[in-house]
Amino acid sequence: MRVPHPAGAAGGVRAPVSKNMNPGGTAMTTVLITGGHSGIGLAAARTLAARRTDLVLAGRSVERMRGVADELSAEHGVSVTTLTLDTSSLASVRAAATRFRTMLDSGAVPGLDALLCNAGGRFDGDISYSLDGYETTFATNCLGHFLLVELLLPSLAEHGRVVYTASGTHDPDSMDGRLVGAAVEPDAVALAAEGKDGGKALSAGKRYSTSKLCTVMYAYELDRRLRRAHSSVSSIAYDPGAVPGTGFLRDLPKPVRWLSNTAAMGWVSKRVGVTTSDVEFSGASLAALATDPGYAQASGTYFQAHDGTLSAVRSARLSYDERRAAQLWDDSKRLVRLTGDEEPAQLR
Repeated sequence: MRVPHPAGAAGGVRAPVSKNMNPGGTAMTTVLITGGHSGIGLAAARTLAARRTDLVLAGRSVERMRGVADELSAEHGVSVTTLTLDTSSLASVRAAATRFRTMLDSGAVPGLDALLCNAGGRFDGDISYSLDGYETTFATNCLGHFLLVELLLPSLAEHGRVVYTASGTHDPDSMDGRLVGAAVEPDAVALAAEGKDGGKALSAGKRYSTSKLCTVMYAYELDRRLRRAHSSVSSIAYDPGAVPGTGFLRDLPKPVRWLSNTAAMGWVSKRVGVTTSDVEFSGASLAALATDPGYAQASGTYFQAHDGTLSAVRSARLSYDERRAAQLWDDSKRLVRLTGDEEPAQLR
């Protein structure tokens, strides 16, 4: 399998992928992956398990997670724990964080070296809302992970990493973004209440791409706040590329989904400028960003997997707007009703 190596946007030093090492260079303990039982998350989990990394798979599909956990444990001899988590529900996120901290306190899970915020989706059809009353795409892709990071940041190892799975669709100036629907203003309050004012709601594609713009901005804003606190924890944004059967491609019409699995689609995609990848390489890239020492200084960077290459690239122009990012962060805190006791000391 092709293995991603550290490389900057204009090239850079290539380093061998480490085995059984954490981001700080000591023995690896545990990586928590949301959505680690399918798609890119599963491919990342398999890569990490092959490197003898213990895992926590967090998601809604308990039976599927248990099946993956049994498979990886049997094949690689690693510890794979499952954690029930629905990122669309703030109560579920809080309950999952409490259970995970209990696992740490009891020694059932030895530590946490990386948190991979990978779960998410595009929700077609009539607009819907979470149990908390927020638009489902924004609740699932953004607010759930925002709260999870706030709650688990104190549990991360000294040189731990948070990796946010974003998407090239976040950039309205890219072909990815134009095909899906150009992202709109990253206004957390408006996005959470999308469609409730009686006006025409944003399309599913625009809701998806905007949620991914917010994801990139979360990663950058977390990096800025960690740096101000002199923390050694890293925050990275990652575009796995358009992978057939995952992300926005999964919800396209059946004929288009069929075409996306053909060589013809790959040929066309390259020529029109769509960011493409395959599930194995994108999963291995996610695993590399989470654990390889070569990415130890990558906090605040946006990486993209494209045609067998993992590179640091520029994200959307709007994603670098620090004022908007700070507002997005503060509004998200209010939407998830973060209490003073829940907010990590390094982010206050």
